[in-house]
Order: sequence, then C-alpha cells, then structure tokens
Amino acid sequence: MFGNWIKTSILMAGIVALFGAMGAAIGGRQGMLLALLMGGAMNVWAYWFSDKMVLRMYNAQEVDATTSPYLYNMVQGLAQRAGLPMPKVYIIDEDQPNAFATGRSPEHAAVAATSGIIRMLSERELRGVMAHELAHVKNRDILISTISATVAGAISMLANFGMFFGNRDSEDRPNPIVSIAMMILAPLAGMLIQMAISRTREFGADRGGAEISGDPEALASALAKIDAFARGIPMHTAEQHPETAQMMIMNPLSGGGLRSLFSTHPATEERIARLRAMR
Repeated sequence: MFGNWIKTSILMAGIVALFGAMGAAIGGRQGMLLALLMGGAMNVWAYWFSDKMVLRMYNAQEVDATTSPYLYNMVQGLAQRAGLPMPKVYIIDEDQPNAFATGRSPEHAAVAATSGIIRMLSERELRGVMAHELAHVKNRDILISTISATVAGAISMLANFGMFFGNRDSEDRPNPIVSIAMMILAPLAGMLIQMAISRTREFGADRGGAEISGDPEALASALAKIDAFARGIPMHTAEQHPETAQMMIMNPLSGGGLRSLFSTHPATEERIARLRAMR
C-alpha cells in the first residue's frame, strides 16, 4: 500500500516536471510556467475525476442487485471475502471479453465488466476475473493506473499542440525540429509511464485474485479463454483511447506493429503458469 502511494507521488511529480519541460520547449519561460500550472491542475483533476471520465468514455452503465443480480451478487460476495467495501459495479456493452477496476481508493472504487466477458466465461471463471479486479482495488493499484491513463492521453494532446506552437526562431517561424521531437518523445513518455506500472502489478493482482476466490485454476482458465477470444474481437473505445489499455485484465488492442512494442501486460502464458503453480 505504502509503495503505491510513493509511486503515485512520483508519478504526479513527474507529470508536473514533464509538463514544465514540454512547455519550455514549446514556448520558453512563459510556456514552462503555463505548462507547470496545467500539470498541477491535471494532477488535481485526475485524482478526483479520472475514474468517472474513464467509465463515461466506455459508456459503462452502473448496475445493482435488481438490474444485474448475477454480476452484482458475485462481486458483493468476493468483496466480503476480501474484506473490502462494496464497490460500484458497471457493465460495458462490448463484445470483447475484458474487465477493469478504477477509482481513487477502496472506499471509492468501481469494477467494470464487458457484456462479452459475462457471456463467454463460466460462473467460476468470471468469479476469478472479478476477484482479480478486486485485488487491484485491495492493492491500491487503481489510482495510479487511472491517473496514468488520463495523463498519457493529456501528454499526447500537449505534444500535438507542440506541432502547431513549437519554438520560434528569430523570424517568428515554428521550429520544425522541436515540433517533431515533441510529437515523438511526449507520447513515448506517456507509454513508458504505463509500461512501468503495469507489468508487475498484473502478476500481483493474479495472485491476489486467486487468493480472494480460492480458485487459481479458474482465473488461469479465464485468462486463456479471454486471450483466445479478445484477439479477434475489436474494442473500439480502447482503439480510440489506447492509453486506457493498461487498465484492462487483458490487452484490448488489436494488431502488432508499433503498438506491440508497448504492450502493457505480461505474457498470458507466464501469468497462467504462475497461477497453476499456486495449486
């Protein structure tokens, strides 16, 4: 828990520093001051509202014991086993099987599952997946993952501004070298932030989820099934907002190429092997 607070603090400080450096490159001293203010404001906004933005982005619909007793009661039972407050529960109308957790703390958490994962997995497998997401909540991974998704998108947006408002030379013309560098390096920094926080925490959530559900084989089976189906079923919102991919239990992005270089999840085979070694 304490380690994640340190990581979150470092991430927030890094955001301000990165915004300042980008602002200085784009607009000199005035640009740096403006970007520092933007970075600070982004931190405050991301802490309080980034989870709501992500849920709205995926058009997630909140459910309860009346509207979706199957999923809601499952999460409720698992939360009690984990000693967690009951999170809000959402369903995303997407065919791709996937799920994620978000929120700033266990007391302000939400878990979301796609309609595809509810249809495709057995009850036992789905319990394993939702236990995995509750492990993220218990480990307090959700704040740093949600903030990083929000900030990575903002970094890319700021880099695009650099293309149009790059440093100007003595004749007040845009400096193309600065603009191109910012377009390339800023999104790269955002992706590296996601990579740094994602890989090891998935192993931790797999182990924690197996302990919460008491059934590591169910989660292993679910991961194998999700991996097989998710490859051929696109998730359009994730494709439009790839910075949110690291929040999912399985990488939702299609294709290889450049995106495969920045995969935010460990190899599924290794995750399954570790879970089966717990039996």
